[in-house]
Parts: sequence; structure tokens; C-alpha cells
Amino acid sequence: MSSSVDVRTNPAAWAAFWIALAGLVLMPIPLFIGLILGGGLSIVAAILAVIALFKGLARSGKGIAPVVFAAIFIALTWGGISIGGGVVW
Repeated sequence: MSSSVDVRTNPAAWAAFWIALAGLVLMPIPLFIGLILGGGLSIVAAILAVIALFKGLARSGKGIAPVVFAAIFIALTWGGISIGGGVVW
């Protein structure tokens, strides 16, 4: 009996998802702490999201859903930072 395992997960996509979520949660911390933590994590998540997107597209779109949510979290983090999140008290 030979079992074929069909791997449908995209580890880079899930890493981007969780890192982007952590960046979104940490972004509102005042006194530039949120800017450094949330902004830094969102940049790392953006890089991982691009890598995961290309991996997902190479596998006929499998594992792209976490990338979409990561992109939403990244956009919310950058939007929050642009209106003063993580900077002002």
C-alpha cells in the first residue's frame, strides 16, 4: 500500500498570516513602540506574503487564502500607522 500525501498547505502563507496579525495587534501601543513592533512585523509579513503568493500561484492557487488575510492585516497596520497609531498616546 503506497500512500500519496497531497500537501495543500503553504507554510509561508501561514507565517505571513500570523506575523501580520501580531503586527496589527501590537501597532496601537503608544510612544513609538507600536510603530517599531507593528511596523517591523508588517514589513516581514509583507515579504513573506509575496513569497507565499508566488508559491501558491505555482501550485494552481492552493494556499492563497492566508495570504489574502495577511494582506488585509498588513494594510490595516499601515493604515493605522499612517493616522498616528503607535506614535501618539
